[in-house]
Amino acid sequence: MKFLKHVLLALVLLLSAPTAMNAQGKFVVPVTGRKVRLWVSDEQVLSLSAQEYQSYLKTAKISTNAANTAMVQKVGKRLATAVETYLRNNNRLDAIQNYSWEFNLVQDNSANAFCMPGGKIVVYEGLLPVTQSEDALAIVLGHEIAHAVAKHSAEQLSTQVKQQAGAKLLGAVLGATGVSNTTSLLTQTAFSLGSKLGSLKYSRDNESEADYMGLIFAAMAGYDPSVAVSFWQRMASSTTNSRLAFLSDHPSDAKRIANIQKWLPTALKYYTPVKTTETTTKKATKQKKSAKKSGTKKKTTAKKSSKKKK
Repeated sequence: MKFLKHVLLALVLLLSAPTAMNAQGKFVVPVTGRKVRLWVSDEQVLSLSAQEYQSYLKTAKISTNAANTAMVQKVGKRLATAVETYLRNNNRLDAIQNYSWEFNLVQDNSANAFCMPGGKIVVYEGLLPVTQSEDALAIVLGHEIAHAVAKHSAEQLSTQVKQQAGAKLLGAVLGATGVSNTTSLLTQTAFSLGSKLGSLKYSRDNESEADYMGLIFAAMAGYDPSVAVSFWQRMASSTTNSRLAFLSDHPSDAKRIANIQKWLPTALKYYTPVKTTETTTKKATKQKKSAKKSGTKKKTTAKKSSKKKK
Protein backbone atom coordinates (compact mmCIF):
# COMPACT_ATOMS: atom_id res chain seq x y z
CA MET A 1 0.00 0.00 0.00
CA LYS A 2 2.88 2.34 0.86
CA PHE A 3 4.57 1.55 -2.47
CA LEU A 4 1.32 2.31 -4.33
CA LYS A 5 1.11 5.71 -2.62
CA HIS A 6 4.64 6.56 -3.74
CA VAL A 7 3.88 5.51 -7.32
CA LEU A 8 0.70 7.61 -7.38
CA LEU A 9 2.64 10.59 -6.00
CA ALA A 10 5.29 10.17 -8.70
CA LEU A 11 2.64 10.03 -11.42
CA VAL A 12 1.00 13.21 -10.14
CA LEU A 13 4.35 15.01 -10.10
CA LEU A 14 5.23 13.72 -13.56
CA LEU A 15 1.92 14.82 -15.06
CA SER A 16 2.26 18.27 -13.52
CA ALA A 17 5.92 18.62 -14.53
CA PRO A 18 5.31 20.17 -17.99
CA THR A 19 3.77 23.25 -16.36
CA ALA A 20 6.91 23.88 -14.37
CA MET A 21 9.53 22.66 -16.84
CA ASN A 22 8.16 23.69 -20.23
CA ALA A 23 10.02 26.76 -21.50
CA GLN A 24 8.66 26.67 -25.03
CA GLY A 25 5.01 25.67 -24.57
CA LYS A 26 2.71 24.32 -27.22
CA PHE A 27 3.93 24.52 -30.80
CA VAL A 28 1.78 24.11 -33.90
CA VAL A 29 3.69 22.64 -36.85
CA PRO A 30 3.24 24.76 -39.99
CA VAL A 31 1.52 23.10 -42.98
CA THR A 32 0.30 20.03 -41.01
CA GLY A 33 -1.20 21.85 -38.02
CA ARG A 34 -0.01 19.14 -35.62
CA LYS A 35 0.25 20.32 -32.00
CA VAL A 36 3.20 19.36 -29.83
CA ARG A 37 4.38 20.40 -26.35
CA LEU A 38 8.05 21.32 -26.22
CA TRP A 39 9.98 21.18 -22.95
CA VAL A 40 13.08 22.92 -24.33
CA SER A 41 13.38 26.46 -25.65
CA ASP A 42 14.68 27.60 -29.04
CA GLU A 43 17.56 29.35 -27.27
CA GLN A 44 18.67 26.09 -25.63
CA VAL A 45 18.41 24.03 -28.81
CA LEU A 46 20.01 26.60 -31.12
CA SER A 47 22.89 27.14 -28.70
CA LEU A 48 23.64 23.42 -28.61
CA SER A 49 23.23 23.19 -32.39
CA ALA A 50 25.64 26.04 -33.13
CA GLN A 51 28.34 24.52 -30.95
CA GLU A 52 27.96 21.05 -32.40
CA TYR A 53 27.80 22.32 -36.00
CA GLN A 54 31.07 24.23 -35.63
CA SER A 55 32.71 21.13 -34.16
CA TYR A 56 31.43 19.05 -37.08
CA LEU A 57 32.81 21.49 -39.68
CA LYS A 58 36.29 21.26 -38.12
CA THR A 59 36.42 17.53 -38.86
CA ALA A 60 34.36 17.34 -42.09
CA LYS A 61 35.97 17.61 -45.52
CA ILE A 62 34.13 20.23 -47.54
CA SER A 63 33.60 19.24 -51.18
CA THR A 64 36.00 20.68 -53.73
CA ASN A 65 33.53 20.18 -56.58
CA ALA A 66 32.53 23.78 -57.34
CA ALA A 67 29.65 22.88 -59.69
CA ASN A 68 27.97 20.47 -57.27
CA THR A 69 28.52 22.81 -54.32
CA ALA A 70 26.91 25.66 -56.27
CA MET A 71 23.95 23.41 -57.16
CA VAL A 72 23.36 22.38 -53.53
CA GLN A 73 23.48 26.00 -52.36
CA LYS A 74 21.28 27.21 -55.23
CA VAL A 75 18.56 24.63 -54.57
CA GLY A 76 18.81 25.11 -50.81
CA LYS A 77 18.52 28.91 -50.95
CA ARG A 78 15.58 28.74 -53.37
CA LEU A 79 13.77 26.38 -51.02
CA ALA A 80 14.57 28.51 -47.97
CA THR A 81 13.24 31.63 -49.72
CA ALA A 82 10.00 29.85 -50.70
CA VAL A 83 9.51 28.53 -47.17
CA GLU A 84 10.17 31.93 -45.60
CA THR A 85 7.67 33.53 -47.99
CA TYR A 86 5.03 30.94 -47.09
CA LEU A 87 5.59 31.37 -43.36
CA ARG A 88 5.55 35.16 -43.63
CA ASN A 89 2.27 35.10 -45.56
CA ASN A 90 0.76 32.86 -42.88
CA ASN A 91 2.13 34.81 -39.91
CA ARG A 92 4.30 31.86 -38.84
CA LEU A 93 7.82 33.26 -38.96
CA ASP A 94 8.01 32.25 -35.30
CA ALA A 95 8.77 28.73 -36.55
CA ILE A 96 12.15 29.85 -37.90
CA GLN A 97 12.97 32.70 -35.53
CA ASN A 98 16.76 33.19 -35.21
CA TYR A 99 17.38 30.62 -37.97
CA SER A 100 20.28 31.16 -40.36
CA TRP A 101 20.14 28.83 -43.36
CA GLU A 102 23.38 27.21 -44.45
CA PHE A 103 23.92 24.46 -47.01
CA ASN A 104 27.18 22.53 -47.25
CA LEU A 105 28.33 19.68 -49.48
CA VAL A 106 30.90 17.39 -47.86
CA GLN A 107 33.17 14.63 -49.11
CA ASP A 108 31.43 11.45 -48.09
CA ASN A 109 30.32 8.57 -50.32
CA SER A 110 27.20 7.86 -48.26
CA ALA A 111 23.84 8.67 -49.87
CA ASN A 112 22.78 10.85 -46.99
CA ALA A 113 21.99 14.35 -45.71
CA PHE A 114 21.12 15.79 -42.31
CA CYS A 115 19.82 18.98 -40.75
CA MET A 116 20.69 20.56 -37.43
CA PRO A 117 18.30 22.95 -35.66
CA GLY A 118 18.56 26.51 -36.90
CA GLY A 119 18.82 25.59 -40.57
CA LYS A 120 22.27 24.01 -40.80
CA ILE A 121 22.00 21.41 -43.58
CA VAL A 122 24.72 19.07 -44.81
CA VAL A 123 24.59 16.98 -48.00
CA TYR A 124 26.98 14.09 -48.66
CA GLU A 125 28.50 13.79 -52.15
CA GLY A 126 27.31 10.19 -52.33
CA LEU A 127 23.71 11.40 -52.48
CA LEU A 128 24.07 13.26 -55.80
CA PRO A 129 24.39 10.18 -58.05
CA VAL A 130 21.02 9.07 -56.64
CA THR A 131 19.24 12.42 -56.88
CA GLN A 132 20.48 12.95 -60.49
CA SER A 133 18.63 16.27 -60.85
CA GLU A 134 17.92 19.54 -59.05
CA ASP A 135 14.26 18.54 -58.64
CA ALA A 136 15.15 15.33 -56.80
CA LEU A 137 17.76 17.17 -54.72
CA ALA A 138 14.99 19.61 -53.76
CA ILE A 139 12.95 16.68 -52.42
CA VAL A 140 15.80 15.78 -50.04
CA LEU A 141 16.57 19.35 -49.00
CA GLY A 142 12.86 20.07 -48.59
CA HIS A 143 12.67 17.07 -46.25
CA GLU A 144 15.62 18.34 -44.19
CA ILE A 145 14.24 21.90 -44.06
CA ALA A 146 10.94 20.43 -42.88
CA HIS A 147 12.72 18.83 -39.89
CA ALA A 148 13.99 22.28 -38.92
CA VAL A 149 10.69 24.11 -39.47
CA ALA A 150 8.70 21.48 -37.56
CA LYS A 151 11.24 21.60 -34.69
CA HIS A 152 11.60 17.83 -34.70
CA SER A 153 14.94 18.05 -32.85
CA ALA A 154 13.31 20.04 -30.03
CA GLU A 155 10.51 17.49 -29.95
CA GLN A 156 12.90 14.56 -29.62
CA LEU A 157 14.97 16.37 -26.98
CA SER A 158 11.73 17.12 -25.12
CA THR A 159 10.97 13.40 -25.13
CA GLN A 160 14.37 12.73 -23.58
CA VAL A 161 13.80 15.41 -20.93
CA LYS A 162 10.49 13.79 -20.00
CA GLN A 163 12.13 10.38 -19.82
CA GLN A 164 14.94 11.70 -17.63
CA ALA A 165 12.44 13.46 -15.38
CA GLY A 166 10.54 10.18 -15.16
CA ALA A 167 13.74 8.36 -14.26
CA LYS A 168 14.50 10.73 -11.41
CA LEU A 169 10.98 10.45 -10.01
CA LEU A 170 10.98 6.68 -10.35
CA GLY A 171 14.40 6.55 -8.74
CA ALA A 172 13.08 8.53 -5.79
CA VAL A 173 10.14 6.14 -5.46
CA LEU A 174 12.43 3.08 -5.58
CA GLY A 175 14.73 4.65 -3.00
CA ALA A 176 11.80 5.36 -0.69
CA THR A 177 10.68 1.73 -0.88
CA GLY A 178 14.07 0.36 0.10
CA VAL A 179 15.43 -0.65 -3.34
CA SER A 180 19.24 -0.50 -3.51
CA ASN A 181 20.96 2.58 -4.93
CA THR A 182 22.54 0.42 -7.63
CA THR A 183 19.17 -0.72 -8.94
CA SER A 184 17.90 2.85 -8.79
CA LEU A 185 20.91 4.09 -10.79
CA LEU A 186 20.42 1.41 -13.45
CA THR A 187 16.75 2.34 -13.74
CA GLN A 188 17.61 6.00 -14.26
CA THR A 189 20.27 5.10 -16.85
CA ALA A 190 17.73 3.02 -18.78
CA PHE A 191 15.46 6.06 -19.04
CA SER A 192 18.24 8.38 -20.20
CA LEU A 193 18.84 8.18 -23.97
CA GLY A 194 21.26 11.00 -24.84
CA SER A 195 21.99 11.84 -28.48
CA LYS A 196 23.97 14.27 -30.62
CA LEU A 197 21.88 16.71 -32.63
CA GLY A 198 23.62 15.77 -35.89
CA SER A 199 22.71 12.11 -35.51
CA LEU A 200 19.43 12.57 -33.67
CA LYS A 201 16.95 9.86 -34.60
CA TYR A 202 13.49 11.11 -35.40
CA SER A 203 10.39 9.03 -34.92
CA ARG A 204 8.62 7.44 -37.88
CA ASP A 205 5.87 10.05 -37.47
CA ASN A 206 8.47 12.82 -37.66
CA GLU A 207 9.99 11.30 -40.79
CA SER A 208 6.60 10.98 -42.48
CA GLU A 209 5.71 14.54 -41.55
CA ALA A 210 9.03 15.75 -43.02
CA ASP A 211 8.30 13.78 -46.22
CA TYR A 212 4.92 15.48 -46.57
CA MET A 213 6.12 18.98 -45.73
CA GLY A 214 9.26 18.57 -47.86
CA LEU A 215 7.15 17.58 -50.86
CA ILE A 216 5.09 20.76 -50.50
CA PHE A 217 8.16 22.94 -49.87
CA ALA A 218 9.79 21.63 -53.07
CA ALA A 219 6.61 22.41 -55.02
CA MET A 220 6.44 25.91 -53.52
CA ALA A 221 9.98 26.54 -54.74
CA GLY A 222 9.05 25.52 -58.29
CA TYR A 223 10.53 22.01 -58.25
CA ASP A 224 8.49 19.10 -59.59
CA PRO A 225 7.31 17.07 -56.55
CA SER A 226 6.40 14.06 -58.71
CA VAL A 227 10.12 13.15 -59.07
CA ALA A 228 10.01 12.09 -55.41
CA VAL A 229 8.58 8.71 -56.42
CA SER A 230 11.41 7.77 -58.80
CA PHE A 231 14.00 9.21 -56.38
CA TRP A 232 12.86 7.04 -53.48
CA GLN A 233 12.66 4.06 -55.81
CA ARG A 234 16.32 4.62 -56.68
CA MET A 235 17.14 4.97 -52.99
CA ALA A 236 15.34 1.70 -52.28
CA SER A 237 17.24 -0.16 -55.00
CA SER A 238 20.56 1.24 -53.80
CA THR A 239 19.96 0.03 -50.24
CA THR A 240 21.53 -3.36 -49.64
CA ASN A 241 19.85 -4.02 -46.30
CA SER A 242 16.07 -3.73 -46.49
CA ARG A 243 14.37 -2.43 -43.35
CA LEU A 244 10.98 -3.39 -42.01
CA ALA A 245 8.89 -0.36 -41.04
CA PHE A 246 8.17 -1.55 -37.52
CA LEU A 247 11.88 -2.21 -36.85
CA SER A 248 13.09 1.20 -38.04
CA ASP A 249 12.68 4.84 -37.11
CA HIS A 250 12.15 5.51 -40.82
CA PRO A 251 9.10 4.34 -42.79
CA SER A 252 9.78 1.37 -45.08
CA ASP A 253 10.64 2.29 -48.67
CA ALA A 254 7.34 0.87 -49.94
CA LYS A 255 5.29 2.72 -47.34
CA ARG A 256 7.16 5.97 -47.97
CA ILE A 257 6.56 5.76 -51.72
CA ALA A 258 2.89 4.90 -51.21
CA ASN A 259 2.48 7.92 -48.92
CA ILE A 260 4.16 10.22 -51.43
CA GLN A 261 1.88 9.01 -54.22
CA LYS A 262 -1.08 9.72 -51.95
CA TRP A 263 0.19 13.24 -51.13
CA LEU A 264 1.17 14.24 -54.68
CA PRO A 265 -2.23 15.71 -55.69
CA THR A 266 -2.00 18.10 -52.73
CA ALA A 267 1.64 18.99 -53.40
CA LEU A 268 0.96 19.67 -57.08
CA LYS A 269 -1.50 22.41 -56.08
CA TYR A 270 1.50 24.41 -54.86
CA TYR A 271 3.59 23.69 -57.95
CA THR A 272 4.33 26.31 -60.59
CA PRO A 273 7.42 25.58 -62.70
CA VAL A 274 10.02 28.32 -62.45
CA LYS A 275 11.03 29.82 -65.79
CA THR A 276 14.79 29.54 -66.02
CA THR A 277 17.01 31.58 -68.36
CA GLU A 278 17.44 28.47 -70.51
CA THR A 279 13.68 27.93 -70.75
CA THR A 280 13.07 31.59 -71.61
CA THR A 281 15.79 31.50 -74.30
CA LYS A 282 14.36 28.35 -75.89
CA LYS A 283 10.86 29.83 -75.86
CA ALA A 284 12.11 33.08 -77.47
CA THR A 285 14.00 31.12 -80.15
CA LYS A 286 10.90 29.04 -80.87
CA GLN A 287 8.78 32.18 -81.20
CA LYS A 288 11.32 33.75 -83.60
CA LYS A 289 11.34 30.63 -85.77
CA SER A 290 7.56 30.57 -85.77
CA ALA A 291 7.41 34.25 -86.72
CA LYS A 292 9.97 33.72 -89.47
CA LYS A 293 7.97 30.81 -90.93
CA SER A 294 4.81 32.88 -90.74
CA GLY A 295 6.53 35.76 -92.56
CA THR A 296 7.79 33.44 -95.28
CA LYS A 297 4.29 32.03 -95.79
CA LYS A 298 2.84 35.55 -96.10
CA LYS A 299 5.44 36.52 -98.73
CA THR A 300 4.76 33.35 -100.73
CA THR A 301 1.01 33.99 -100.61
CA ALA A 302 1.54 37.61 -101.73
CA LYS A 303 3.66 36.52 -104.73
CA LYS A 304 1.07 33.97 -105.83
CA SER A 305 -1.68 36.59 -105.53
CA SER A 306 0.36 39.04 -107.63
CA LYS A 307 0.86 36.47 -110.44
CA LYS A 308 -2.85 35.69 -110.55
CA LYS A 309 -3.70 39.41 -111.06
CA LYS A 310 -1.34 39.65 -114.03
